Amino acid sequence: MVLTVYGWLLYLYPESYRHEFGEEMTSVFCQARSELPPERAAKIRFYRREFCGLLSGALGAHLDRLLDPAIPFRRFSMQPQFRFPRSTLFLMLVILAAVVLTIAKASSIAGDTSGSVWPTFGFLLVFMLLTVCTAAAIVWGILHSLRRSGVHRLEKMESWMDSAESKGKP
Repeated sequence: MVLTVYGWLLYLYPESYRHEFGEEMTSVFCQARSELPPERAAKIRFYRREFCGLLSGALGAHLDRLLDPAIPFRRFSMQPQFRFPRSTLFLMLVILAAVVLTIAKASSIAGDTSGSVWPTFGFLLVFMLLTVCTAAAIVWGILHSLRRSGVHRLEKMESWMDSAESKGKP
């Protein structure tokens, strides 16, 4: 009965998410349920935690689908399509600013008191920010248009050799 309710609640997830992770989620749920202690209180805590997690996960999955194209920098977590967290861009800019400030300090110690670095520092940061934002917008536009054109469906295609092997033919 509980497994049936869990299966129904999986339908709250988007279809693509459910097809990709639904079987694994059910398997992990069954395995964790089989390892429960016999006390009723432990079972109630387990089911409450699992069902609340399932509901919040479904809400998060829908929000990801709705807001992902609109707000590209709203999450700082690692995602499979990226090789580094999105917060890395911010940290790289902070490191760049530290390097530029270090160069300015070194040039003032070396005797360059004209302060020629400071007027260009603000311009350099604004220019870099605009360049990064423009590049990000271009890449996002390309990826968004590819997703809309159906190119991502090519990875799910099955060749005639794969279909023959799955049917048991040599």
